[in-house]
Amino acid sequence: MKRTLTTVTKAAAVLLLGLSASISAYASDTPNLDKINERGTLRVGMSTFVPWAMRDKQGDLVGFEIDVAKRLAADSGWKVEFVPTAWDGIIPALLSQKFDVIIGGMSITPERSKSVLFTQPYSHSGVQIAASKKLAAGFSTIEDFNSRRVKIAARRGAYTVQVARETFPKAKVLQFDDDAQAFQEVLNGNAHAVIASSPKPEHEAVKNSNALFIPFDDRLSKGNEAFAVRLGEDDKTAFFDQWIQARTDDGWLKERYEFWFSTLDWQNQVATGQ
Repeated sequence: MKRTLTTVTKAAAVLLLGLSASISAYASDTPNLDKINERGTLRVGMSTFVPWAMRDKQGDLVGFEIDVAKRLAADSGWKVEFVPTAWDGIIPALLSQKFDVIIGGMSITPERSKSVLFTQPYSHSGVQIAASKKLAAGFSTIEDFNSRRVKIAARRGAYTVQVARETFPKAKVLQFDDDAQAFQEVLNGNAHAVIASSPKPEHEAVKNSNALFIPFDDRLSKGNEAFAVRLGEDDKTAFFDQWIQARTDDGWLKERYEFWFSTLDWQNQVATGQ
């Protein structure tokens, strides 16, 4: 027993030294983190969009981004304050210091990088395909769908049309005014598959499990979503990067993403109409 306790004590000491080193690394030059620490609250800018962030039946915010922000704050010893903001004004609101960080499924783009500083990605949304169990039975590869006999439905003018044409150049792409019409075309048996931005294909495959399936484990294209802070706030970016890496390594981010994007287990929590 004594040897076991000694081993545990040594392990604890190593862990404490590691934490101390991490804290010391940030303590030397963290003017932006210091402001959050002094306030004790992380202010998060976000927009409501299913399933990233939405209202439950009690009116409280729930969703993938809400889980991420709450866990980040809890791990850092902060409270969290959400600042709902219209998407088209969310970057200007960040720059005017209405909150500390955007955690709202914002994709990294060169244009946005001129205005904000991005962390490393913490999630990867993108484009996926849902296929007809009747017309595409047994289809499991890109080659199966890349045929002149195959019809793929998509929303007119959307990025998904480009992905469909690049991924399945031989297939016929049918375009519709909205995603609902595109999915209905497959459900009606008039197209082999429908391509759309995640999580729409995954969710529709769950709702219509008798008629639709997801043929690929990986998405056809992947986005890179990251936290956004103001330019020059490198201390915050470094701190958030470290947290994202830790929650990536332990699988927590993946588990939460799959819960919100690949299942509808959360649906009974949410107010109707979202």
